[in-house]
Amino acid sequence: MADGPHSDRAALARGQLEQLRSLVAELFPANGFYRRKLGAAGVTFDVASLADFSRRFPLTTKAELVADQQAFPPYGTNLTYPLNCYTRCHQTSGTSGVPLRWLDTPENWDWLVENWTETYRAAGVTAADRVYFAFSFGPFIGFWLAFEAAGRLGAMCLPGGGLGTPARLRGILELGATVLCCTPTYALRLAEVAAAEHLDLRSGQLRTVIVAGEPGGSVPTTRARFAALWPGARFFDHHGMTEVGPVTFECPARPGVLHVLESAYYAEIIPPAGTQPIAPGETGELILTTLGRTGSPLLRYRTGDLVRAEVRPDPAVPCACGRHDLALLGGILGRTDDMVVVRGVNVYPAAVEATLRAESDLAEYRVTVATVQAMAELRLELEARPECADPAALAERIRQAFLTQFALRVPVTLVPAGALPRFEMKARRWTRAD
Repeated sequence: MADGPHSDRAALARGQLEQLRSLVAELFPANGFYRRKLGAAGVTFDVASLADFSRRFPLTTKAELVADQQAFPPYGTNLTYPLNCYTRCHQTSGTSGVPLRWLDTPENWDWLVENWTETYRAAGVTAADRVYFAFSFGPFIGFWLAFEAAGRLGAMCLPGGGLGTPARLRGILELGATVLCCTPTYALRLAEVAAAEHLDLRSGQLRTVIVAGEPGGSVPTTRARFAALWPGARFFDHHGMTEVGPVTFECPARPGVLHVLESAYYAEIIPPAGTQPIAPGETGELILTTLGRTGSPLLRYRTGDLVRAEVRPDPAVPCACGRHDLALLGGILGRTDDMVVVRGVNVYPAAVEATLRAESDLAEYRVTVATVQAMAELRLELEARPECADPAALAERIRQAFLTQFALRVPVTLVPAGALPRFEMKARRWTRAD
């Protein structure tokens, strides 16, 4: 990477500006999307400084990218090179709208894989490890990047695609996997099935679980649940997007804090309804510019992820892990499009997850958002774990927790064991009745 973990902030900023200038110069006039977008905004293509870039260049939104791909199917015009230069095609999950297709050149793919290896390095993964991938390999970029990055490190790669949960569990134990990659939800599901199948997770060699795709990996109550279900394993959070690639990794010294890989991304944090950066310590939307993905770049992309940057009294002093990269407290706090206003209270799914996972007797849940007399209301379905001695008491505790945490009285319904869906990919626990 351009800057190692012990770079100082000034060197990091110089490297970002150099890469940014090269990126912008590469885009014009070849990239049709940004040629039209920046031309319409009257933006000249010189970049005097990082602050100049943030001030003059417009934000890029997912809606613009979707419209571009619909107008110029199937890939849109955010392509800097001829189509025959691209060798990789992936797409977004579509959990927050229309899926986007994304192309990469071999050089850009190499950049992405190297970015993912930084997550492994931060998690302490080495060539001596055996990494198990507990998911089916589909069109989503994270699967393939995680797999190839582990191979680049020299680790043994153990694919679990096409297998059921019991078979994956046996593979983790029998093959001596030391590292597991999956979503936070699926880590909970694996432990649930292990108990039902009478498989002792302590009999394996697993020491690290890298989770991504959902905010649960940095939620303290969910992390505590992981620790109870997977004895001896450290859970390590990571976050990325198909449109931008692998972005953050958990601080090795401070669980619950994510570092942005700033040698690869220029990051800003702005108000959800604003355009210019806010002060550290305030919650805002993460904006990313991909410094090395020249074939399908993004300039000042609105990720929709809500984050809060750490305030450092002395920017020259690195984090306890030795890094100077931007630190996000609490990881991804939520998404700008996920918030629900219920009787004047702003409710984020991550906050609900934190409240519910404090209950060790809870197996699964589902939240329904309904409109009653033009107002949003929440309804909650709970599934207790089989060993829960008093499900009714669990439901009452959760009712009281919602009243205490959110000042909301939420109807709670207990459902039979196995009634709620389980998820291998990103969980979809929130539904709408209207």
